Amino acid sequence: MSDNVLEVPLKNLSLFALLAGGAVSLAISACCLSAGAQSSKPSIFSASVAVRDESPANSSRATDIAPSPVAGFSASNTDGKVDETGAELPAAPEPALTRGTPQREGVPWAAEWHAVPFSRIGIGADVSPLGIGIKGAVLLDEYFDARVDMDFFSYTSSPIEVDGIRVGGNLHFASAGAKLDLYPKNSIWRLTAGLMLFDGNRATAALKVVPGTSFTLNNATYYSSTADPMTGNGLLQLNTVKPAPLASFGFGRFIPRSNRHWSFPTEFGVIYEGAPSLTVNTAGTVCTDKEQSMCSNIGDTSTPVGQAFNTNLQAQLNKWRTDFDKVKLYPIFAYSVVYSFNIR
Repeated sequence: MSDNVLEVPLKNLSLFALLAGGAVSLAISACCLSAGAQSSKPSIFSASVAVRDESPANSSRATDIAPSPVAGFSASNTDGKVDETGAELPAAPEPALTRGTPQREGVPWAAEWHAVPFSRIGIGADVSPLGIGIKGAVLLDEYFDARVDMDFFSYTSSPIEVDGIRVGGNLHFASAGAKLDLYPKNSIWRLTAGLMLFDGNRATAALKVVPGTSFTLNNATYYSSTADPMTGNGLLQLNTVKPAPLASFGFGRFIPRSNRHWSFPTEFGVIYEGAPSLTVNTAGTVCTDKEQSMCSNIGDTSTPVGQAFNTNLQAQLNKWRTDFDKVKLYPIFAYSVVYSFNIR
């Protein structure tokens, strides 16, 4: 009976020891798991992300997304700070950089524009010493335009009489050229080189000397015959160099590098046309005295009067041609109005 009484308490003691050992093991495991979870807690800040918002107006803005704090930590924690357990917090990562030069928040990115060749053209008009001009331009890239200019003008004056000489004239301008425009550093200032491919600029004059009127030719005095008055016509051509090179400068783009349609460029330069050529033809009869006793037909160089007249005529023409040799450049100054639009 005493053996059975002792056996029951021993069994109960063994069961209690087993339960106590299991509780201690569970407590140790929980502590290890808590320490491991505490050491693997995430950083306070997440990496900042740069977002680039493309707007329809071809401009962009860089915006940084503010870092979001992890739950359970203060957003005021920075590098060198510790959390509530005494563990040092890791440093926040550097913000991500967007493409190109970093921009401050709220400051727009500089516009990046790339011209598509032959995507835009301009048509305009101007007034210059070449006449009334019509021009067309095409965009090549950010720095270059190509142009074709055409100019024309015509004016005929009614005959006027000056000192017994009746003169009527005609001014006829017609020209066409090709030009290449350069905009240094993609600015509004322009340098231009080109060729005047067609140049029909000229002036003509027709004259008639009133019968009995005197005139001077190379310092010699002649009289127009009453029976056969002297007549003549002259041609002054301004285009002895073909094709004629040209150079100019100015400001204002013929084709704006934006969505604008209207532009108002200016141009100043010169055309190397060479010395003007002068041709004079005469007809009729002239006399060396007022009484018209010594007269001769201008075309008859066998007579003394006719021979002297033609000699003096050529000498006078040579003087005029020498003066014209000093004028080989023709001026360009124009103010244009151009309308531009996209074609592709």
